[in-house]
Amino acid sequence: MSTTWDGLLLNASLATLDGDGYGAIEDGALGWKDGVLTFVGPRAALPGDAEARTDAVIDAGGGWITPGLIDCHTHLVFAGDRAHEFERRLEGASYEDIARAGGGIVSTVRAVRAADEDTLLAESLPRARALLRDGATTLEIKSGYGLDFDNERKMLRVARRVGEALGIDVRTTYLGAHALPPEFSGRADDYIDAVVDWLPRLRAEGLVDAVDAFCERIGFTPEQTRRVFEAARALDLPVKLHADQLSDLGGAALTAGFGGLSADHVEYTDDAAVRAMAAAGTVAVLLPGAFHCLRETQRPPIEAFRAHGVAMAVATDCNPGTAPLLSLPLAMSLACTHFRLTPEEALRGATVHAARALGLHDRGRLRAGLRADFVHWAIRRPAELCYWLGGDLARSVFVAGYPVGRQD
Repeated sequence: MSTTWDGLLLNASLATLDGDGYGAIEDGALGWKDGVLTFVGPRAALPGDAEARTDAVIDAGGGWITPGLIDCHTHLVFAGDRAHEFERRLEGASYEDIARAGGGIVSTVRAVRAADEDTLLAESLPRARALLRDGATTLEIKSGYGLDFDNERKMLRVARRVGEALGIDVRTTYLGAHALPPEFSGRADDYIDAVVDWLPRLRAEGLVDAVDAFCERIGFTPEQTRRVFEAARALDLPVKLHADQLSDLGGAALTAGFGGLSADHVEYTDDAAVRAMAAAGTVAVLLPGAFHCLRETQRPPIEAFRAHGVAMAVATDCNPGTAPLLSLPLAMSLACTHFRLTPEEALRGATVHAARALGLHDRGRLRAGLRADFVHWAIRRPAELCYWLGGDLARSVFVAGYPVGRQD
Protein backbone atom coordinates (compact mmCIF):
# COMPACT_ATOMS: atom_id res chain seq x y z
CA MET A 1 0.00 0.00 0.00
CA SER A 2 2.00 2.92 -1.30
CA THR A 3 -0.49 5.75 -0.83
CA THR A 4 -2.73 6.97 1.92
CA TRP A 5 -6.34 5.87 1.73
CA ASP A 6 -9.12 8.40 2.06
CA GLY A 7 -11.06 6.17 4.41
CA LEU A 8 -11.11 2.82 6.14
CA LEU A 9 -14.25 1.30 7.67
CA LEU A 10 -13.93 -1.41 10.31
CA ASN A 11 -16.05 -3.48 12.69
CA ALA A 12 -18.93 -4.55 10.43
CA SER A 13 -19.85 -7.55 8.34
CA LEU A 14 -19.85 -7.18 4.56
CA ALA A 15 -22.48 -8.44 2.11
CA THR A 16 -20.27 -8.01 -0.95
CA LEU A 17 -22.64 -9.81 -3.40
CA ASP A 18 -19.41 -10.86 -5.13
CA GLY A 19 -19.68 -14.56 -5.84
CA ASP A 20 -22.27 -16.92 -4.41
CA GLY A 21 -24.87 -16.06 -1.81
CA TYR A 22 -24.46 -12.74 -0.09
CA GLY A 23 -20.67 -12.92 -0.46
CA ALA A 24 -20.55 -12.47 3.31
CA ILE A 25 -17.38 -11.47 5.12
CA GLU A 26 -17.59 -11.44 8.91
CA ASP A 27 -15.55 -8.75 10.67
CA GLY A 28 -14.78 -7.13 7.34
CA ALA A 29 -13.00 -3.97 6.29
CA LEU A 30 -13.50 -1.48 3.47
CA GLY A 31 -10.83 0.91 2.25
CA TRP A 32 -11.21 3.53 -0.47
CA LYS A 33 -9.26 6.18 -2.35
CA ASP A 34 -10.50 8.82 -4.81
CA GLY A 35 -14.04 7.45 -4.69
CA VAL A 36 -13.02 3.88 -5.53
CA LEU A 37 -12.83 0.83 -3.27
CA THR A 38 -9.24 -0.25 -2.76
CA PHE A 39 -9.67 -2.96 -0.11
CA VAL A 40 -12.61 -5.31 0.50
CA GLY A 41 -11.96 -8.26 2.76
CA PRO A 42 -11.54 -9.57 6.30
CA ARG A 43 -10.08 -7.14 8.76
CA ALA A 44 -7.42 -9.71 9.56
CA ALA A 45 -6.15 -9.45 5.96
CA LEU A 46 -5.41 -5.72 6.20
CA PRO A 47 -1.74 -4.67 5.96
CA GLY A 48 -0.24 -4.10 9.37
CA ASP A 49 0.14 -0.36 8.85
CA ALA A 50 -3.30 0.16 7.26
CA GLU A 51 -4.72 2.38 9.99
CA ALA A 52 -1.58 4.50 10.12
CA ARG A 53 -1.82 5.20 6.39
CA THR A 54 -5.51 6.09 6.39
CA ASP A 55 -6.81 9.65 6.64
CA ALA A 56 -10.04 8.58 8.38
CA VAL A 57 -10.76 5.35 10.27
CA ILE A 58 -14.46 4.70 10.86
CA ASP A 59 -15.57 2.24 13.53
CA ALA A 60 -18.94 1.00 12.27
CA GLY A 61 -19.86 -0.45 15.64
CA GLY A 62 -21.37 -3.60 14.18
CA GLY A 63 -24.12 -4.07 11.63
CA TRP A 64 -23.76 -4.87 7.93
CA ILE A 65 -22.37 -3.09 4.89
CA THR A 66 -23.92 -3.62 1.46
CA PRO A 67 -23.30 -1.96 -1.87
CA GLY A 68 -25.30 1.22 -2.33
CA LEU A 69 -28.79 0.43 -3.54
CA ILE A 70 -29.71 1.37 -7.12
CA ASP A 71 -33.27 2.41 -7.95
CA CYS A 72 -33.32 1.65 -11.67
CA HIS A 73 -36.92 2.70 -12.46
CA THR A 74 -38.51 5.87 -11.06
CA HIS A 75 -40.77 8.69 -12.19
CA LEU A 76 -40.02 10.84 -9.15
CA VAL A 77 -39.94 14.21 -10.95
CA PHE A 78 -43.56 15.31 -10.95
CA ALA A 79 -45.93 17.90 -9.46
CA GLY A 80 -49.03 17.35 -7.38
CA ASP A 81 -50.36 13.93 -6.42
CA ARG A 82 -53.12 11.50 -7.39
CA ALA A 83 -54.44 10.44 -3.99
CA HIS A 84 -57.98 10.86 -5.32
CA GLU A 85 -57.30 8.13 -7.87
CA PHE A 86 -56.17 5.85 -5.06
CA GLU A 87 -59.58 6.39 -3.51
CA ARG A 88 -61.33 5.72 -6.81
CA ARG A 89 -59.50 2.44 -7.26
CA LEU A 90 -60.59 1.38 -3.79
CA GLU A 91 -64.15 2.17 -4.86
CA GLY A 92 -63.82 -0.20 -7.81
CA ALA A 93 -62.42 1.83 -10.74
CA SER A 94 -59.60 0.18 -12.70
CA TYR A 95 -56.36 1.82 -13.80
CA GLU A 96 -57.63 1.79 -17.38
CA ASP A 97 -61.03 3.25 -16.35
CA ILE A 98 -59.29 6.21 -14.70
CA ALA A 99 -56.93 6.76 -17.63
CA ARG A 100 -59.71 6.69 -20.20
CA ALA A 101 -61.71 9.21 -18.14
CA GLY A 102 -58.91 11.79 -18.37
CA GLY A 103 -57.09 10.84 -15.18
CA GLY A 104 -53.92 8.85 -14.81
CA ILE A 105 -50.79 10.05 -16.53
CA VAL A 106 -52.52 12.95 -18.29
CA SER A 107 -53.63 14.48 -14.98
CA THR A 108 -50.00 14.60 -13.83
CA VAL A 109 -49.07 16.10 -17.20
CA ARG A 110 -51.34 19.05 -16.46
CA ALA A 111 -49.65 19.60 -13.08
CA VAL A 112 -46.14 19.33 -14.51
CA ARG A 113 -46.87 21.75 -17.32
CA ALA A 114 -48.19 24.28 -14.82
CA ALA A 115 -45.05 24.12 -12.63
CA ASP A 116 -41.87 26.05 -13.40
CA GLU A 117 -38.50 24.32 -13.12
CA ASP A 118 -37.71 25.50 -9.61
CA THR A 119 -41.13 24.47 -8.33
CA LEU A 120 -40.76 21.07 -9.91
CA LEU A 121 -37.35 20.66 -8.29
CA ALA A 122 -38.71 21.71 -4.89
CA GLU A 123 -41.48 19.11 -5.13
CA SER A 124 -39.16 16.35 -6.32
CA LEU A 125 -36.21 16.74 -3.95
CA PRO A 126 -37.99 15.43 -0.83
CA ARG A 127 -38.84 12.22 -2.65
CA ALA A 128 -35.23 11.76 -3.76
CA ARG A 129 -34.03 12.47 -0.22
CA ALA A 130 -36.35 9.79 1.14
CA LEU A 131 -34.91 7.22 -1.27
CA LEU A 132 -31.38 8.32 -0.37
CA ARG A 133 -32.07 8.00 3.37
CA ASP A 134 -33.17 4.42 2.72
CA GLY A 135 -29.93 3.53 0.97
CA ALA A 136 -30.36 4.44 -2.70
CA THR A 137 -27.07 5.88 -4.00
CA THR A 138 -27.98 5.82 -7.72
CA LEU A 139 -31.36 6.82 -9.16
CA GLU A 140 -32.87 6.51 -12.60
CA ILE A 141 -35.43 9.26 -13.30
CA LYS A 142 -37.71 9.31 -16.32
CA SER A 143 -39.43 12.13 -18.11
CA GLY A 144 -42.88 11.43 -19.53
CA TYR A 145 -45.13 13.89 -17.71
CA GLY A 146 -44.35 16.79 -20.02
CA LEU A 147 -45.33 15.32 -23.40
CA ASP A 148 -44.12 18.36 -25.33
CA PHE A 149 -40.57 19.45 -26.03
CA ASP A 150 -40.29 22.24 -23.45
CA ASN A 151 -41.81 20.27 -20.60
CA GLU A 152 -39.96 17.03 -21.33
CA ARG A 153 -36.78 19.11 -21.38
CA LYS A 154 -37.79 20.74 -18.10
CA MET A 155 -38.26 17.36 -16.44
CA LEU A 156 -34.90 16.06 -17.63
CA ARG A 157 -33.16 19.23 -16.47
CA VAL A 158 -34.77 18.86 -13.03
CA ALA A 159 -33.64 15.23 -12.87
CA ARG A 160 -30.05 16.33 -13.47
CA ARG A 161 -30.44 19.03 -10.80
CA VAL A 162 -31.67 16.45 -8.28
CA GLY A 163 -28.39 14.58 -8.63
CA GLU A 164 -26.37 17.77 -8.31
CA ALA A 165 -28.28 18.91 -5.22
CA LEU A 166 -27.90 15.59 -3.37
CA GLY A 167 -24.44 14.56 -4.55
CA ILE A 168 -25.67 11.31 -6.09
CA ASP A 169 -25.66 9.85 -9.60
CA VAL A 170 -28.93 10.31 -11.49
CA ARG A 171 -29.41 8.53 -14.81
CA THR A 172 -32.01 10.17 -17.03
CA THR A 173 -34.43 8.33 -19.30
CA TYR A 174 -36.44 10.02 -22.05
CA LEU A 175 -40.02 8.72 -21.87
CA GLY A 176 -41.74 11.01 -24.35
CA ALA A 177 -43.82 8.02 -25.52
CA HIS A 178 -45.55 7.67 -22.15
CA ALA A 179 -49.08 8.78 -23.01
CA LEU A 180 -50.91 10.68 -25.74
CA PRO A 181 -51.26 14.37 -24.80
CA PRO A 182 -54.66 16.02 -25.32
CA GLU A 183 -53.45 18.19 -28.21
CA PHE A 184 -52.66 15.02 -30.18
CA SER A 185 -55.93 13.25 -29.44
CA GLY A 186 -56.64 10.72 -32.20
CA ARG A 187 -53.21 11.34 -33.79
CA ALA A 188 -50.89 8.91 -32.06
CA ASP A 189 -48.64 8.44 -35.10
CA ASP A 190 -48.20 12.20 -35.41
CA TYR A 191 -47.26 12.35 -31.76
CA ILE A 192 -44.63 9.65 -32.23
CA ASP A 193 -43.23 11.79 -35.07
CA ALA A 194 -42.83 14.59 -32.53
CA VAL A 195 -41.28 12.31 -29.89
CA VAL A 196 -38.70 11.15 -32.42
CA ASP A 197 -38.02 14.74 -33.53
CA TRP A 198 -37.36 15.97 -29.97
CA LEU A 199 -34.87 13.23 -29.10
CA PRO A 200 -31.77 14.49 -30.98
CA ARG A 201 -32.15 17.96 -29.48
CA LEU A 202 -32.47 16.63 -25.94
CA ARG A 203 -29.53 14.32 -26.42
CA ALA A 204 -27.42 17.18 -27.77
CA GLU A 205 -27.99 19.00 -24.48
CA GLY A 206 -26.68 16.01 -22.52
CA LEU A 207 -30.06 15.29 -20.97
CA VAL A 208 -30.69 11.71 -22.12
CA ASP A 209 -28.95 8.53 -20.95
CA ALA A 210 -31.56 6.06 -22.25
CA VAL A 211 -34.92 5.94 -24.04
CA ASP A 212 -38.13 4.31 -22.81
CA ALA A 213 -41.74 3.94 -23.98
CA PHE A 214 -45.08 2.61 -22.68
CA CYS A 215 -46.11 -0.24 -24.97
CA GLU A 216 -49.64 -1.07 -23.90
CA ARG A 217 -53.28 -0.89 -24.99
CA ILE A 218 -53.61 2.48 -23.25
CA GLY A 219 -50.14 3.53 -24.38
CA PHE A 220 -48.47 2.91 -27.73
CA THR A 221 -48.44 0.01 -30.15
CA PRO A 222 -45.42 -2.21 -30.80
CA GLU A 223 -45.04 -0.55 -34.21
CA GLN A 224 -44.99 2.94 -32.67
CA THR A 225 -42.58 1.75 -29.99
CA ARG A 226 -40.29 0.31 -32.65
CA ARG A 227 -40.07 3.74 -34.30
CA VAL A 228 -38.94 5.28 -31.00
CA PHE A 229 -36.37 2.53 -30.52
CA GLU A 230 -35.02 2.97 -34.04
CA ALA A 231 -34.56 6.69 -33.38
CA ALA A 232 -32.69 5.87 -30.17
CA ARG A 233 -30.48 3.33 -31.94
CA ALA A 234 -29.59 5.89 -34.61
CA LEU A 235 -28.26 8.10 -31.80
CA ASP A 236 -26.46 5.22 -30.06
CA LEU A 237 -28.76 5.46 -27.04
CA PRO A 238 -29.77 2.32 -25.11
CA VAL A 239 -33.44 1.44 -24.78
CA LYS A 240 -35.71 0.00 -22.13
CA LEU A 241 -39.46 -0.50 -22.05
CA HIS A 242 -42.59 -0.49 -19.92
CA ALA A 243 -43.48 -3.94 -21.23
CA ASP A 244 -46.33 -6.40 -20.79
CA GLN A 245 -47.73 -4.79 -17.65
CA LEU A 246 -51.45 -5.06 -18.42
CA SER A 247 -51.41 -7.37 -21.44
CA ASP A 248 -48.95 -9.21 -23.66
CA LEU A 249 -48.25 -7.05 -26.71
CA GLY A 250 -44.82 -8.58 -27.17
CA GLY A 251 -43.04 -5.65 -25.57
CA ALA A 252 -40.36 -7.66 -23.76
CA ALA A 253 -39.48 -9.55 -26.93
CA LEU A 254 -39.36 -6.29 -28.89
CA THR A 255 -36.96 -4.84 -26.33
CA ALA A 256 -34.75 -7.91 -26.46
CA GLY A 257 -34.66 -7.62 -30.25
CA PHE A 258 -33.06 -4.19 -29.85
CA GLY A 259 -30.60 -5.47 -27.24
CA GLY A 260 -32.46 -3.40 -24.65
CA LEU A 261 -31.11 -2.82 -21.17
CA SER A 262 -34.34 -3.86 -19.51
CA ALA A 263 -37.98 -4.80 -19.87
CA ASP A 264 -39.93 -3.43 -16.91
CA HIS A 265 -43.12 -4.70 -15.19
CA VAL A 266 -43.30 -7.89 -17.38
CA GLU A 267 -46.32 -9.39 -15.64
CA TYR A 268 -47.72 -10.82 -18.90
CA THR A 269 -44.42 -11.72 -20.59
CA ASP A 270 -44.55 -15.16 -22.22
CA ASP A 271 -41.94 -17.91 -22.27
CA ALA A 272 -40.69 -17.12 -25.77
CA ALA A 273 -40.00 -13.53 -24.72
CA VAL A 274 -38.21 -14.76 -21.59
CA ARG A 275 -35.89 -16.81 -23.80
CA ALA A 276 -35.31 -13.80 -26.03
CA MET A 277 -34.44 -11.67 -22.99
CA ALA A 278 -31.99 -14.33 -21.81
CA ALA A 279 -30.26 -14.41 -25.19
CA ALA A 280 -30.03 -10.61 -25.37
CA GLY A 281 -28.97 -10.09 -21.75
CA THR A 282 -32.03 -7.90 -21.16
CA VAL A 283 -32.80 -7.46 -17.45
CA ALA A 284 -36.31 -8.01 -16.10
CA VAL A 285 -37.11 -5.06 -13.81
CA LEU A 286 -39.72 -6.10 -11.27
CA LEU A 287 -41.96 -3.34 -9.91
CA PRO A 288 -43.91 -4.81 -6.99
CA GLY A 289 -45.06 -1.40 -5.77
CA ALA A 290 -47.33 -0.92 -8.78
CA PHE A 291 -48.45 -4.56 -8.56
CA HIS A 292 -49.35 -3.95 -4.91
CA CYS A 293 -51.12 -0.62 -5.37
CA LEU A 294 -53.12 -1.82 -8.36
CA ARG A 295 -53.98 -5.05 -6.53
CA GLU A 296 -52.90 -7.06 -9.55
CA THR A 297 -52.97 -10.85 -9.56
CA GLN A 298 -50.88 -11.69 -12.65
CA ARG A 299 -47.35 -12.27 -11.36
CA PRO A 300 -44.28 -11.91 -13.57
CA PRO A 301 -42.92 -15.28 -14.77
CA ILE A 302 -40.38 -15.52 -11.97
CA GLU A 303 -39.81 -19.26 -12.37
CA ALA A 304 -39.15 -18.85 -16.10
CA PHE A 305 -36.72 -16.00 -15.45
CA ARG A 306 -34.84 -18.23 -13.02
CA ALA A 307 -34.88 -21.22 -15.37
CA HIS A 308 -33.52 -19.23 -18.31
CA GLY A 309 -31.04 -17.14 -16.30
CA VAL A 310 -32.69 -13.75 -16.83
CA ALA A 311 -31.39 -11.25 -14.28
CA MET A 312 -34.16 -9.77 -12.13
CA ALA A 313 -33.82 -6.22 -10.85
CA VAL A 314 -36.12 -4.61 -8.27
CA ALA A 315 -37.12 -0.93 -8.30
CA THR A 316 -39.67 1.35 -6.66
CA ASP A 317 -41.38 2.71 -9.80
CA CYS A 318 -41.87 5.82 -7.63
CA ASN A 319 -44.71 7.72 -9.32
CA PRO A 320 -47.81 9.66 -8.29
CA GLY A 321 -50.44 7.29 -9.64
CA THR A 322 -49.64 3.61 -9.26
CA ALA A 323 -46.57 3.40 -6.99
CA PRO A 324 -46.17 6.26 -4.49
CA LEU A 325 -43.30 4.27 -2.99
CA LEU A 326 -40.34 6.04 -1.40
CA SER A 327 -38.28 3.13 -0.07
CA LEU A 328 -36.25 0.64 -2.07
CA PRO A 329 -35.97 -1.78 0.89
CA LEU A 330 -39.77 -1.78 1.06
CA ALA A 331 -39.88 -2.55 -2.68
CA MET A 332 -37.51 -5.45 -1.97
CA SER A 333 -39.83 -6.69 0.78
CA LEU A 334 -42.84 -6.48 -1.54
CA ALA A 335 -40.91 -8.42 -4.20
CA CYS A 336 -40.36 -11.20 -1.66
CA THR A 337 -43.98 -11.24 -0.50
CA HIS A 338 -45.78 -10.83 -3.84
CA PHE A 339 -43.31 -12.42 -6.27
CA ARG A 340 -41.65 -14.96 -3.95
CA LEU A 341 -38.13 -13.68 -4.44
CA THR A 342 -35.65 -14.72 -1.78
CA PRO A 343 -34.10 -11.91 0.29
CA GLU A 344 -30.80 -12.57 -1.48
CA GLU A 345 -32.46 -12.27 -4.91
CA ALA A 346 -34.16 -9.05 -3.83
CA LEU A 347 -30.91 -7.52 -2.59
CA ARG A 348 -29.10 -8.52 -5.78
CA GLY A 349 -32.05 -7.08 -7.68
CA ALA A 350 -31.55 -3.69 -6.05
CA THR A 351 -27.76 -3.70 -6.53
CA VAL A 352 -26.03 -6.06 -8.99
CA HIS A 353 -28.89 -6.44 -11.47
CA ALA A 354 -30.16 -2.88 -11.08
CA ALA A 355 -26.73 -1.67 -12.17
CA ARG A 356 -26.98 -3.89 -15.27
CA ALA A 357 -30.45 -2.50 -15.99
CA LEU A 358 -28.85 0.96 -16.24
CA GLY A 359 -25.83 -0.21 -18.23
CA LEU A 360 -23.51 0.57 -15.30
CA HIS A 361 -20.55 -1.69 -14.63
CA ASP A 362 -18.74 0.28 -11.93
CA ARG A 363 -21.10 -0.36 -9.00
CA GLY A 364 -23.54 -2.84 -7.50
CA ARG A 365 -20.99 -4.98 -5.62
CA LEU A 366 -18.36 -4.45 -2.96
CA ARG A 367 -15.21 -5.18 -4.92
CA ALA A 368 -11.87 -3.41 -5.18
CA GLY A 369 -11.87 -1.20 -8.27
CA LEU A 370 -15.60 -0.37 -8.12
CA ARG A 371 -17.16 2.85 -6.86
CA ALA A 372 -17.14 3.33 -3.11
CA ASP A 373 -20.95 3.43 -2.91
CA PHE A 374 -22.07 1.58 0.21
CA VAL A 375 -24.57 1.62 3.06
CA HIS A 376 -24.08 0.77 6.71
CA TRP A 377 -27.21 -0.93 8.04
CA ALA A 378 -28.33 -1.45 11.63
CA ILE A 379 -29.19 -5.11 11.07
CA ARG A 380 -27.99 -8.50 12.34
CA ARG A 381 -28.33 -10.32 9.01
CA PRO A 382 -28.92 -9.20 5.41
CA ALA A 383 -32.40 -10.78 5.22
CA GLU A 384 -33.62 -8.06 7.61
CA LEU A 385 -33.56 -5.60 4.71
CA CYS A 386 -36.60 -7.47 3.34
CA TYR A 387 -38.03 -8.48 6.71
CA TRP A 388 -38.76 -5.06 8.18
CA LEU A 389 -41.65 -3.08 6.68
CA GLY A 390 -40.07 0.34 7.13
CA GLY A 391 -37.93 1.81 9.87
CA ASP A 392 -34.58 3.62 10.05
CA LEU A 393 -32.29 0.78 9.06
CA ALA A 394 -29.64 2.80 7.20
CA ARG A 395 -27.15 4.27 9.67
CA SER A 396 -25.05 5.97 7.00
CA VAL A 397 -24.88 6.19 3.23
CA PHE A 398 -21.69 6.76 1.24
CA VAL A 399 -21.44 7.82 -2.40
CA ALA A 400 -17.99 7.65 -4.00
CA GLY A 401 -16.52 7.48 -0.51
CA TYR A 402 -18.32 10.53 0.87
CA PRO A 403 -21.16 10.43 3.41
CA VAL A 404 -24.41 11.85 2.02
CA GLY A 405 -27.82 12.51 3.51
CA ARG A 406 -28.47 12.18 7.22
CA GLN A 407 -25.66 10.66 9.26
CA ASP A 408 -26.50 9.52 12.81
